[in-house]
Amino acid sequence: MGGALTKTGMALAVAALLYGMAPPAFAQDTDQAPRRSRTRIVVHPRTTHLSPSARRYCRSWLVQEYRVSGPVIVPRMQCWWQ
Repeated sequence: MGGALTKTGMALAVAALLYGMAPPAFAQDTDQAPRRSRTRIVVHPRTTHLSPSARRYCRSWLVQEYRVSGPVIVPRMQCWWQ
């Protein structure tokens, strides 16, 4: 008997999804704010007299910063065009 109830419940859930009615467990929250698109970062050289074969070189290192929760290691980066 328990197996029949499970199969029936599954059949109802599948039928609800097929007909475009989402069961309450799958319903989306209407309280959430709409998601914004990700900010795009475009890197352009500062000067315009670079050759078409100019490359961007970067140097990175780790720095220890002291915060309220304790010391934290954070990345740093410096980049230039050649």
